Amino acid sequence: MGIEKLSRKTEIELTNMCLICNGSKVLVQEKTGTDGLVFPGGHVEEDESLLESVIREMKEETGLTIENPIACGFKDWIQEDGTRYLVLLYKTDKFSGELKSSEEGIVFWVDRSDLDSVNLIWNMKELLEIFDSDRYSEFFFKIKNGKYKGELLG
Repeated sequence: MGIEKLSRKTEIELTNMCLICNGSKVLVQEKTGTDGLVFPGGHVEEDESLLESVIREMKEETGLTIENPIACGFKDWIQEDGTRYLVLLYKTDKFSGELKSSEEGIVFWVDRSDLDSVNLIWNMKELLEIFDSDRYSEFFFKIKNGKYKGELLG
């Protein structure tokens, strides 16, 4: 009778999101097909580093070339098919280029003090806790009572 070896490999869908700051303003995106605002981001492509992916996605979705994105934390959950969906969170205040919307959505600057009054979706307010402090590093969703419930972890 042998010991079964458990697989430690998990299929992961890798994505990124970046909070781009410009003085007292932050860049938001009215994501196509939604009724609210998010911070721009997208998927990591094959044969691309994580850092390269966030730089590429910001260029594609905002027209801006970001520099020195700083990794801040993660947002993740297990999908119905058993794969993990992982959003790598970055922030930067270094960028160049002209702001340009894409098919992913309209991008524009919002004063940081107005974020409480705009329609942020997909837990952006909780993610600000990760972007803004060292207290939390992960926003993880678990299924409780048949629904996903997010929890900030530090």
